[in-house]
Amino acid sequence: MAKNGTENGEFSFASPRTGRRGLSTIQTHKKQTEVCHDDSSPSVRAQTIDELHSLQKKKSAPTTPIKGTQGAFSTLSEEERQKQQLQSISASLASLTRETGPKVVRGDPARKSESQKVSHVGHHHYTTPTFNISDSALKFTHILYNLSPAELYEQAIKYEKGSFIASSGALATLSGAKTGRAPRDKRVVKDETTENELWWGKGAPNIEMDEHTFLVNRERAVDYLNSLDKVFVNDQFLNWDPDHRIKVRIVSARAYHSLFMHNMCIRPTPEELEDFGTPDFTIYNAGQFPCNRYTHYMTSSTSVDLNLARREMVILGTQYAGEMKKGLFSVMHYLMPQRQILSLHSGCNMGKDGDVALFFGLSGTGKTTLSTDHNRYLIGDDEHCWSDNGVSNIEGGCYAKCVDLSKEKEPDIWNAIKFGAVLENVVFDEHTREVDYSDKSVTENTRAAYPIEYIPNAKIPCVGPHPKNVILLACDAFGVLPPVSKLSLAQTMYHFISGYTALVAGTEEGVKEPQATFSACFGAAFIMLHPTKYAAMLAEKMQKHGATGWLVNTGWSGGRYGSGNRIKLAYTRKIIDAIHSGSLLKANYTKTEVFGLEIPTEIEGVPSEILDPMNTWSDKKAYKDTLLKLGGLFKKNFEGFINYKIGKDNKLTEEILAAGPIF
Repeated sequence: MAKNGTENGEFSFASPRTGRRGLSTIQTHKKQTEVCHDDSSPSVRAQTIDELHSLQKKKSAPTTPIKGTQGAFSTLSEEERQKQQLQSISASLASLTRETGPKVVRGDPARKSESQKVSHVGHHHYTTPTFNISDSALKFTHILYNLSPAELYEQAIKYEKGSFIASSGALATLSGAKTGRAPRDKRVVKDETTENELWWGKGAPNIEMDEHTFLVNRERAVDYLNSLDKVFVNDQFLNWDPDHRIKVRIVSARAYHSLFMHNMCIRPTPEELEDFGTPDFTIYNAGQFPCNRYTHYMTSSTSVDLNLARREMVILGTQYAGEMKKGLFSVMHYLMPQRQILSLHSGCNMGKDGDVALFFGLSGTGKTTLSTDHNRYLIGDDEHCWSDNGVSNIEGGCYAKCVDLSKEKEPDIWNAIKFGAVLENVVFDEHTREVDYSDKSVTENTRAAYPIEYIPNAKIPCVGPHPKNVILLACDAFGVLPPVSKLSLAQTMYHFISGYTALVAGTEEGVKEPQATFSACFGAAFIMLHPTKYAAMLAEKMQKHGATGWLVNTGWSGGRYGSGNRIKLAYTRKIIDAIHSGSLLKANYTKTEVFGLEIPTEIEGVPSEILDPMNTWSDKKAYKDTLLKLGGLFKKNFEGFINYKIGKDNKLTEEILAAGPIF
């Protein structure tokens, strides 16, 4: 039925007039008194789309009072604060030949209007001769400074091929051709100081280079970074102990590297960042650019170089993020002992009564699994310091292996892989973005990096009192070490220096011969001084604070790999619980042959017959032969440490040797 009335002043169907296909046309009648508009909400203040976008983000205002000012709440202007930060960053990126830093501005070059607001910061006290000018000196380098995870996600997904958001919310990315560390390409500058201080020679992780070669590589890295339109700069801390904190600056070309270090180092508060100043150590990560293979000491296109005198690290030819993490760990292994602080490659947790335990162990020994305990607080999973203040985590995050990860076996790690976490080299479904942790197409060394606060029972700040227990973990595939042994101080030093584990040679049928692995201090690749120095410091601290040493075998029992069985994880957990509670100290002990280890006769929840490995072997002669074989492997490995003296009388070294296998 056609409506002819127009009392609403909106439209009417006029029956005499027809439009296309015989339909009635609609006639509109404007009201004289009203303007037709949607008044359900107030209109935006912006006049243009760009202006609307600019309203979306508000600027963070500085809150730190200026030191030395009369007014308690006078604040540093944002312009002045940014100018100071940029001067510091420009100085870090200064070419050694040109003596001046590049022109730097803050902000993404893609957002021209924002970056142009900050004027160039130069170094007025430097004069640059005209013959030293290069093209890079004529351009601006945009500094993306301490970006948040959300901002870094945007940068990675927009500009870095192979970066995607996984279904869990983590950033999945690729590290390029290198999917693991390159220890043979790591170099340390040998100068008058480090020649006498560091561990050099056979078995040592430190491979020398000279100062000149380091500067050649540094110049190559800096020139590469300065040639880019933008670089990422992270200013962060190492060591949760505020008395011994180290300021680090990481300059990198990839958002992935910046987010990785955001997670792995300690994140400063805005107030701490304003007062950051000059860093104690700087990393130049130019990993996309190869080193010059004609340069002295170079053995490949990769070079990871440490200069302890300059407090700098240069990375060329590898984008694997773990090089930065472990490079800084090596630096801490050098700097901390100078302050009489012991640096440790260990996990660490704390009971509700404040009892702290350290866990040492090579890959596959269960260090991560056993230090992650829902009944205890996690102080850290990998790197620690033991000072007069107690124990402290060096890092602000965790770097977990992901191969065959499952929610059932590792729920804490599984749940930590969420927004903000970095997933390296994993394979995922192209549509759902669900990660297949069993797929090793890219590499077996798939990894996740996430802030430590993503673990629900993490202790923040990551510090604790002096450790009560020092637990050395070994996965003994020979099947002759007891499930648990109480160690004397000398035995703790001996087994700490040895850093033993034995893993199976492979999974192929018929391969039954285990492979013994020795890694001094349970982390030989990262230590800088001779292992005996760290062992002496460990013994001194254990003696001073009354800590007990334990050797725990998480490997085989009743025979070597292929004939015996792996010790049940449930039994190992009962052993660890008894160590934590202190009940194992009160047990009765007997002594084993060859290694002279003290073993308990009973532990609640653990079958007594497995506590002495000899009981579990049906062939006693085979047990004795295998025990002697392992003892021989220990002796042979320790030959490399015999000539090192501790103190003037060499007495401590003799004590350590006597604590090894005797036969």
